[in-house]
Amino acid sequence: MASSTRRPEHTAPPEIFYNEEEAKKYSTNSRMMEIQTQLSERAIELLALPPDTPCFLLDVGCGSGLSGDVLTEQGHYWVGLDISESMLDVAMERECEGDVLLSDMGQGVPFRAGTFDGCISISALQWLCNADKKSHKPGKRMNTFFTSLYSSLSRGARAIFQLYPENSQQLELITQQAMKAGFSGGLVIDFPHSSKAKKIYLCLFTGGTNHTLPKALGAGETAEERAVKYENKRARMRNRRDHKPLKKSKQWIIEKKERGRRQGKDVKADSKYTGRKRKDRF
Repeated sequence: MASSTRRPEHTAPPEIFYNEEEAKKYSTNSRMMEIQTQLSERAIELLALPPDTPCFLLDVGCGSGLSGDVLTEQGHYWVGLDISESMLDVAMERECEGDVLLSDMGQGVPFRAGTFDGCISISALQWLCNADKKSHKPGKRMNTFFTSLYSSLSRGARAIFQLYPENSQQLELITQQAMKAGFSGGLVIDFPHSSKAKKIYLCLFTGGTNHTLPKALGAGETAEERAVKYENKRARMRNRRDHKPLKKSKQWIIEKKERGRRQGKDVKADSKYTGRKRKDRF
């Protein structure tokens, strides 16, 4: 999760900060939705999933389901975890297609071994660096999280975390605890020389020794080249959003049914009544 404030984790614990008002504001802000979509698409790209194969994925810190929407659009099944009940209420109001669960990631991932084909997390992991209660010890909570996550992933799977570390010490602590839990991998930093476009991804691998870190975007380019590419990407995202069908519209329903068919679900056949508006009953 992320917010319009600079460091929301300094304001209050996530379950308090993301109250009903903040959750609704977060989920209706067009700029926030665009950013979340970009980050989620990049995280999925870094997962390197098999092409044209629906996978079962975990979304840690799923919030109101914005990242889950991207997983659904790409044909995947997903389960989301979040500590904010208000955020999950918004996810259910939005009728996200994944299953969501109220859970504190610092207490571990509550799933059987080998359940998931991969994991993504957008703007959530840095919250584990905070000690919001006297009983909270960041290193111990991270170890519990990463150890249980490692177990819940199938061998050879990846976990991709987009995060906003406050400093290098936080980043080092997070990486150390991940490696201690059995993961291999490292950091991918997109547009490392740009203050605005720079994004940090922790790419973790389970099992095997043939994993190599993906190539970062924007590395080794001039400032002018990076700026042009970044602006082009933003323009593509705006165009995509403008052409996205309205929720509950006929085109939206048809696309949703088509995704269900690709996933092997039992979907009703299309007809002339598909997406038809019904008259109000009195």
